[in-house]
Amino acid sequence: MQQISSDVIRGYNDTIILFLLRKEPSYGYEISKNIRAMSEDKYLIKETTLYSAFTRLEKNGFIISFSREADNGKRRTYYQITDSGQKYYQEKCEEWQLTKDVIERFISQ
Repeated sequence: MQQISSDVIRGYNDTIILFLLRKEPSYGYEISKNIRAMSEDKYLIKETTLYSAFTRLEKNGFIISFSREADNGKRRTYYQITDSGQKYYQEKCEEWQLTKDVIERFISQ
């Protein structure tokens, strides 16, 4: 099965993560698993890429992190989207539509 190159999708990792956090707070492994499932195994985000995105998103105020005890008793770091993150997500969605419109002009049908 062909997979999407991380170079192609790099600029939209934040958008993908924010999309998943719009529903509810989540933790790294669960987000990674959801990305894999929703992309039907066409995109496997690397752990370093995921945690770099968390750091960047939190630094920019788009998400917050907090610690919570999981069902198995272990503590996990959860991430939650902020109002600023919701706005940024919408901006990235609009940017994607524009990008898609431009790139489609150069793709042979």
